[in-house]
Amino acid sequence: MSRRQGSSQTIPTIRCGIYTRKSTDENLDNGFNSLDAQRAAAEAYIASQREEGWIALPDRYDDAAYSGGTLDRPALRQLLADIEAGKINCVVCYKVDRLSRSLLDFAKLVEIFDRHNVTFISVTQSFNTTTSMGRLTLNMLLSFAQFEREVIGERIRDKVAASKQRGMYMGGTPPLGYDVVNKKLIVNPTEAELVREIFRRFVSDGSTTRLAQALNAERKTTKAWTTKEGKVREGTPWHKGHIYKLLNNKLYLGQIEHKGNVYPGEHEAIVTQDAWDAAHAILSQNCRTRANQTRATSPALLRGLIRCGHCDAAMGISYTKKNATKQYRYYLCNRAAKAGYSTCPVKSISAGEIEASVIALVRKSLTTPEVAARTYREARSLVPDVADEQDIIRHLRQFNDLWDELFPAEQARIVQLLIEQILVQPDGVQIALRADGLHALLDEWHGSSAVTE
Repeated sequence: MSRRQGSSQTIPTIRCGIYTRKSTDENLDNGFNSLDAQRAAAEAYIASQREEGWIALPDRYDDAAYSGGTLDRPALRQLLADIEAGKINCVVCYKVDRLSRSLLDFAKLVEIFDRHNVTFISVTQSFNTTTSMGRLTLNMLLSFAQFEREVIGERIRDKVAASKQRGMYMGGTPPLGYDVVNKKLIVNPTEAELVREIFRRFVSDGSTTRLAQALNAERKTTKAWTTKEGKVREGTPWHKGHIYKLLNNKLYLGQIEHKGNVYPGEHEAIVTQDAWDAAHAILSQNCRTRANQTRATSPALLRGLIRCGHCDAAMGISYTKKNATKQYRYYLCNRAAKAGYSTCPVKSISAGEIEASVIALVRKSLTTPEVAARTYREARSLVPDVADEQDIIRHLRQFNDLWDELFPAEQARIVQLLIEQILVQPDGVQIALRADGLHALLDEWHGSSAVTE
């Protein structure tokens, strides 16, 4: 669209998008706020250029309570989308730092403007990006804006450090066991008892993995809280990382930690020093040693073989106690453990039941005539003078009869040789045998027989 001036000259129309920004939401509910003032100044400037074909677009690009140190702003994203769509020829701001306080980010914006032949105008600084002098001035101003932002950041960091030295809580996600009231940590009695329970159970068991699995089995979650904006943050299932973080959080001792230094806090302690020391005496042990102890006390015949067919995720061993003496083992979908039980229709399967089914299949595979015949053929290809087929059948049956006398580790090794994958679906279980499983087992059997002869 263009406008004709006189009889021969045609003036192109310059469609101007006005961008405004304010870092905080203070006074935004006033009848005429900072965003309105910025827009009014931009509209007046555009009106002064009406003879040059400038018009102000009615669309508002206002970012309220957004920092200029990031490009992740809704109105700015819409502005860039409209530039990409060819709706805007010129971007008008009250000041350069309304668009960005980061030199690097502003360089990215200018590159987008150039690519679409869009001019940038600062109302109060009287320059634009169509000239080399304008670019130089912009970069100089942005350098000072970024310097100011970094100075402000340093002041904030100094304030945080000074506040923490005085034992003040400085915000963030509230820790389990506390609620934030008037910017102070107040003990939540129910959650505080769960924190103390986690310390006690870890000292008793020594395994973060089993503790997390047990908490999930009991449907206990991490901290649930509500933000200042009223958004509800639901608690999530536990994993061992959550347990480690909780066990190492000195807030529970009534202390505030900042960059390696510890200061007495204004809040009340939840955990005693004795409970803390007992937990950290275990944490100080060699991690690999504790992991080996955990594996030794939690037998998992199908470890690494069993997967959830719905989530395509591994299933790890877990347990729960229905009373003080009876312990139940089960294989738990790892995705369900992390994302929540409602996300997976499989969730878990009894370890005893699935292991019994797999062992029954393995033992059956060692005694069927078809398997014996195939084993015999493979044996002949390996050892031409091997005994006859009946001898192979006899050895396989003897091996089956000895199964119950094998150590659990040996049973697990044989299962790993014979089973390729166990897929647990919502409507059943699929067990896939290894094509070369019996071949490998026979090879081992023949090798051990050769040694004893």
